[in-house]
Amino acid sequence: MKLSLASALATALLMIGLAQAATNTPDTAPTPTATKPPAVKPQPAKPQPPKPHTNVAGLWEQSDDKGVVGAWFLFEEKDGFFNGRLVKAFPKPDEPVIDKCIKCTGDQKNAQMMGLTIINGMKRNGLNYKDGSILDPRDGSVYHAEMKMSADGKTLDVRGYLFVPLLGKTQTWKRLPDDAMAPEDIPPEVLAPPAN
Repeated sequence: MKLSLASALATALLMIGLAQAATNTPDTAPTPTATKPPAVKPQPAKPQPPKPHTNVAGLWEQSDDKGVVGAWFLFEEKDGFFNGRLVKAFPKPDEPVIDKCIKCTGDQKNAQMMGLTIINGMKRNGLNYKDGSILDPRDGSVYHAEMKMSADGKTLDVRGYLFVPLLGKTQTWKRLPDDAMAPEDIPPEVLAPPAN
């Protein structure tokens, strides 16, 4: 059977192509074109939520039953007890401003109000704080006190009472951001001036 010229030529070309493919070395083999992966834009860092506070230490805002802010307090731990001192006041226009605790007793008598420890000697048990006292600087009265902080550390129920907790009153305070006051603006703890 005779092959046509066209068939013979096609077979020859096919054979030449196969022979070249078999003898190609890696140096002479065609290199595939590499494709770059798409550029990934860096994502901005997600802001981390503030860590929940594990105890009452920090700044708190005291307000009355109507939500009117009266003062800011700073709680600190000292020798295993938590104390809260007055660091900022928001007096009502119709109330007299009290600069000194004239009716206080002991080492707080005649002490400046700013920096005066109002809540004293609170013992911590988890979220509860008991066996402390709270001072009413208007008349120098000292009451028993207990507190309970919310699980998220954002609110604090402060209760002052006579004799038993049932005979008392509770206010809910709100935690302030740690940077609500610059450290240099926070009044230090004060005591009564030395006697003359």
